[in-house]
Amino acid sequence: MHKAFRRFGRTLGLLLAAALLPVHAQSLQDPGFRYYEVGDLDAAPALHTEPAMMLMGGGEWVPAAFQWWLQRAGHGRVVILRASGADDLQDRLYRDIGGAASVQTLVFDSRRAAEDPAVLRVVAAADAIFIAGGDQSRYIRFWKGTALNDALNAHVRAGRPIAGTSAGLAILGGYSYGALDGGSVTSERALRDPMGSAVTLDNDFLAMPYLANVITDTHFGKRDRLGRLIVFVARAAQQAGRVDMVGIGVDEDTALCVEADGRGRVLSNDEGYAWLVMPRHTAERLRDGEPLDFHAIPVTGVGSGSLLHLDGFRVEDAAFRMTADIREGGLELAPGP
Repeated sequence: MHKAFRRFGRTLGLLLAAALLPVHAQSLQDPGFRYYEVGDLDAAPALHTEPAMMLMGGGEWVPAAFQWWLQRAGHGRVVILRASGADDLQDRLYRDIGGAASVQTLVFDSRRAAEDPAVLRVVAAADAIFIAGGDQSRYIRFWKGTALNDALNAHVRAGRPIAGTSAGLAILGGYSYGALDGGSVTSERALRDPMGSAVTLDNDFLAMPYLANVITDTHFGKRDRLGRLIVFVARAAQQAGRVDMVGIGVDEDTALCVEADGRGRVLSNDEGYAWLVMPRHTAERLRDGEPLDFHAIPVTGVGSGSLLHLDGFRVEDAAFRMTADIREGGLELAPGP
């Protein structure tokens, strides 16, 4: 407890000190991170922001989803967080999508950068934060338990929008697939060995509204990830000791846009879906060295004409309803009720 209070005090002190300093590119040079900027950094903060989450499955951006998100950010200052790449995303957002006063990018090369006052200064001033794709294990290793971790949660508590795509979405759930073994587990392997070392789950990282008992997945339909998401849900339920764990997978070129009251709608370039996996019971067999047995799992598709209520995980006008049945690691789907 004392350690937690010390960390909170350290983070608060850094944020307060950071708020008193101007934000200029020349003050943001450090071996632990790279910094880029575009737009009017002297513009006043947004007059009004609203809580909002843009959960993107990877692939191509959905311009309509970004416009929805930027409106809730008051068309203010956007900060992009990455652990690879450079300034290409900020230029695309500022010049092609449009609607942001400025866009700043921080590319992390180490854990040390997540304690840097200059980094915290940029994050504290953000009207909206976008977590890019890449390798989610780097986000967990670089950010978890740091002052930046606290700052991200403080940003959300303050009622400011957040978004993540691909790896950036993977870390937004209360439980996340961390890819900490250096790979990306397939559905086939996860179903065959659900307790194996390739299924690396993480929790107690970010705290998003409505997602405390949720694990997310990305690139969903294209990469055939339903099987592995079911495994993640089974493992998370066992780890948490609760039966109400939920999986949400999002297709490529698709975004699930969640309002402050938990209502989520899908926007997509290619008729993509968000997939809701909600067993409400534990697996029949989840043991070391044995394939998964997990029966009668409801799978619901959230399409462009659907409405997902994250407060209770109800879906109006579902695109499809199926039942998944897993026996000896083999997945079969049947029409659902």
